Amino acid sequence: MVYNLDMIQREIDLKLIRTALRRSRVVALLGPRQCGKTTLARQFAPSNSLNYFDLEDPQDLGRLAEPDTVLRPLRGLVIIDEIQRRPELFPLLRVLADRKPLPARFLILGSASPDLLKQSSETLAGRLETIVLDGFRLSDVGADAQAKHWLRGGFPLSYTARSEANSLAWRQQFLKTFLERDLSQLGITIPATTLRRFWTMVAHYHAQIWSGAELARSLAINESTVRRYLDLMTGVFMVRQLSPWFENLGKRQVKAPKVFVRDSGLLHALLGIATPRDLERHPKVGASWEGYAVEEVLKALRPDEVYFWATHQGAELDLLLFKRGRRIGVECKRVDAPSLTPSMRIALEDLKLDELLVVYPGEKEYALAPRVKASPLHKMVDI
Repeated sequence: MVYNLDMIQREIDLKLIRTALRRSRVVALLGPRQCGKTTLARQFAPSNSLNYFDLEDPQDLGRLAEPDTVLRPLRGLVIIDEIQRRPELFPLLRVLADRKPLPARFLILGSASPDLLKQSSETLAGRLETIVLDGFRLSDVGADAQAKHWLRGGFPLSYTARSEANSLAWRQQFLKTFLERDLSQLGITIPATTLRRFWTMVAHYHAQIWSGAELARSLAINESTVRRYLDLMTGVFMVRQLSPWFENLGKRQVKAPKVFVRDSGLLHALLGIATPRDLERHPKVGASWEGYAVEEVLKALRPDEVYFWATHQGAELDLLLFKRGRRIGVECKRVDAPSLTPSMRIALEDLKLDELLVVYPGEKEYALAPRVKASPLHKMVDI
């Protein structure tokens, strides 16, 4: 089947944007290029509207040659796409967002985190609400498409490609364009070949504890440079760093982050995985499933805080979530029928979990023990 992008309704993301626009003066919709930010924004104002500015369009850039003169008279919702191209707009947005009564609200779209767009976090403090977009969710495409979504990832044009070969070709071209063009537009001057090698090595460390010294030796650079590369790729939404949770338990606990390539389709492109058969036979298949499940759980549950936990004695927990005062543990298992393990028991008691969810790719939901439940991934993300 060939999918039309318009057929896939992103109701959860649309609801998040609507809610944010009702309560905040400025809303930042952030995420990697090609993840669908512009398509969603156009549902709030057409691209030919005077209130819509695409900073990749030379005409719109020209319209903003005198930004105060152009933006101040506008009423309603004003959308500025690819805001990272004009960071000098942030101080003006602060002034415009502080007017009383407030004649306009602003939806700004960007391809980098607030840490890389420091002007936004510094000048719009208290006025800015951020939503991170990650491409199609499993709940957008449906449970029946889980295997396809896992293989191809959530980028709309990768997911809706006519064939596996076309999807892989799109992702390979995305990697090339992202490294050679998109990063340079953010002022990043690291050679594309260097970052490609680094990104590929991160893919091989996917779902593992970060070992900067090991990667530094492999790349023949110092450890602080490797760490800078990791923070950079995190800031452009390509890599996720899960921080470790540690507290006084009388046990030696892991204090290095765990790293993931955020989109499973890009992970597979970096690893040379083209087909479902390639994925099933690949030694990273279990790690790939863990990362895929982690991303979908985080999109669905939207926790207040997120960590992983591990001890040097071998106990571990894939996700420790704090949400509305509750401690929720999540284990991601690519098995047919999960069972309670000694590691789960230790995590349940040592971390005083209110609930432990064991997420797996099956169909049946069932209890494993008090406060422990096996839950199919597609049922978790539909809550």
